[in-house]
Amino acid sequence: MTKIKSVRTRVWNWKGPTVPPTGNFCTNASDTLWTKGDAMSSFRFHQWLTVEIETDDGTIGIGNAALAPSVVKKAIDDWYAPLVIGEDPFDYAYLWEKMYRRTHAWGRKGIGMTAISAIDLAIWDLMGKLVDKPVFKLLGGRTKEKIPVYYSKLYAGSIESMQAEAEEAKKNGYQGYKTRFGYGPKDGMKGMRENLKRVEAMREVLGYDVDLMLECYMGWNLDYTKRMLPKLEKFEPRWLEEPVIADDVAGYAELNAMGSVPISGGEHEFSIIGCKELIEKKAVSVLQYDTNRVGGITAAQKINAIAEAHQIPVIPHAGQMHNYHLTMANANCPISEYFPVFDVEVGNELFYYIFEGDPEAVDGFLDLDDNIPGLGITISDKHLHNFDIEE
Repeated sequence: MTKIKSVRTRVWNWKGPTVPPTGNFCTNASDTLWTKGDAMSSFRFHQWLTVEIETDDGTIGIGNAALAPSVVKKAIDDWYAPLVIGEDPFDYAYLWEKMYRRTHAWGRKGIGMTAISAIDLAIWDLMGKLVDKPVFKLLGGRTKEKIPVYYSKLYAGSIESMQAEAEEAKKNGYQGYKTRFGYGPKDGMKGMRENLKRVEAMREVLGYDVDLMLECYMGWNLDYTKRMLPKLEKFEPRWLEEPVIADDVAGYAELNAMGSVPISGGEHEFSIIGCKELIEKKAVSVLQYDTNRVGGITAAQKINAIAEAHQIPVIPHAGQMHNYHLTMANANCPISEYFPVFDVEVGNELFYYIFEGDPEAVDGFLDLDDNIPGLGITISDKHLHNFDIEE
């Protein structure tokens, strides 16, 4: 029987060039506060965590996390690693419950669940490598020939710059495009008009034969969103994403019940039961859990089953290989979010600088290789000079 021998964590601190922040490029939960400087600063991901789990035969599985990496590393090193060392990785359901239940008093959301997610991803990568199969084959196999993807960038800026970016992105034939709002309640009616101008500008370039997704990133509130929804309806958005803070499930449900624009969310939910609540309360029309926050692949598969039973599509937050495997293996996951390779800005781009193996989208689709075992990523040494690495 193969056993887990060691768990190694590293925090990757980006010190390379970054795209400087600009005002009103994306609303966020801090917008309601009076603040100086960059209100988006606490939502940037300029650190990343890697987890390498090694078995007694030398096989290594790789997991990762983007939230508060230094704190998550401490949690794994002190609490979670001892729970899995010496165990059989194929007992993944038992290991998940062991990690979840033995730290339940303090770890069931946030940092604790992020740590569990990172370890779970590494265990699935490990299992795939041990049986020489890609993870999506372990999850049930290929449900689609290729994965359609939507272009996820188009941060708010000048109308000219946003339209130029959209024109360039159109050349790659993406199945949809997501843009961000730059203005919220504190900006009043003037900001509301600026938001609407940019949505209209996106439709001018993209037309109406592709989906357009709209992202608030928790930067609006219930009253403001209720005022905006009727104004947005004519632009036929595929969804309005995270209009209110993540804990306001009742607010999500009220907005979704309006029926004018589908509401999406779940990126900042941290449990199977939390996602079940979003679904059963009809709070979202599209569920967008983040696999490296919600409990990893083990939890994600359970959530997918609940969502499918309620006919709620699941489109995991962010691109990244763990999400692609889940999307490939689940018919209820119709499309993937796709961040283009780009200079480090918000920080989602760091995945491309730390790992190798992510497939590149071609003509609006990406594919996974049936012959690459595990998740299909390796830790790269090409950009080490741009990181300070904390062992």
